[in-house]
Amino acid sequence: MTAMAGHYAHYDIVAYEGETANGPLSSFVVSYGYTDLIIEDGELVAYDRFCRANYIANQNFDTIFSDAATQAIQPPGVIVDVYEEDGVWKLWRPATPTLNGIDGDPNVPLSMDRNDPLIRDDDNDGKPGVTVSVILFGFIRGEIYIARREIFANEMTLYSDGSLRGSVIDDSEQLVIGASLPILDTPSNPPQRRDPGLNPILLIPVSENVDTCEELLAIRDSLFPPEPEF
Repeated sequence: MTAMAGHYAHYDIVAYEGETANGPLSSFVVSYGYTDLIIEDGELVAYDRFCRANYIANQNFDTIFSDAATQAIQPPGVIVDVYEEDGVWKLWRPATPTLNGIDGDPNVPLSMDRNDPLIRDDDNDGKPGVTVSVILFGFIRGEIYIARREIFANEMTLYSDGSLRGSVIDDSEQLVIGASLPILDTPSNPPQRRDPGLNPILLIPVSENVDTCEELLAIRDSLFPPEPEF
C-alpha cells in the first residue's frame, strides 16, 4: 500500500462503439488529469481530477469537449482494493458514479428526460448541461448539449518504475438534451468496447509541485504515449 501512495499524472482511453446514419461509429475518449493515492485511516484512498478529454472518431467530424466541462467531472474519493496476485501487486478502483450536467442522486440511473428540472449548466456557458462542439465534414459547425453519469472503474498493476498500468471498465450513461442543429439532435449513448487493450489507463508518479492542468499538459509528451488514430 505504501509503495502505491503518491501523486500521479493520469492518462486513460475509453473506446466506444455505436451506429450513426453514416455507418458504424468507433471512437476513443482520451482523458488527462491527476490521481492522488493517499493513506487515510489505514486505507488507500483514490482522488481523481480531470483536466482535458479529447475525442477521436473514425468518421468525418471533429468533436470538442471543453476543458471546463471535463473539469466539472469531480468524482468523490474512494477506498481502493490493494492485493497481491501471482507475486504482483494490483489495485482495483471501484466505480463512483458522478453526475455532469445534471443534479440528483448519482447512484440511480441517469434521467432520460431532456426537460428534467435538475439539468444544470456545469460548464457555465449559459446552455443546458455541458456543451459538446461539433464540426461536420470540415465546415458544418454546431453544438450538442448533454448530461452524463460517469461510471468507471480501474484495474491496475504496480510496475517496477513506480507506475500503475491497467485498463478502464466504463458503464457511463448519456442523455442528449438538445442541439443547435436538428441533424445533431439525436440520442447518443454508445457502449464501451469491452477490450482491455483498447481501454488503457496509465498513472505516472510526478512531483507534488506539478499540480495544475497547465503544468500537466505542458509535459504531456514526455509522460504519455501518442493518442490513438484511425
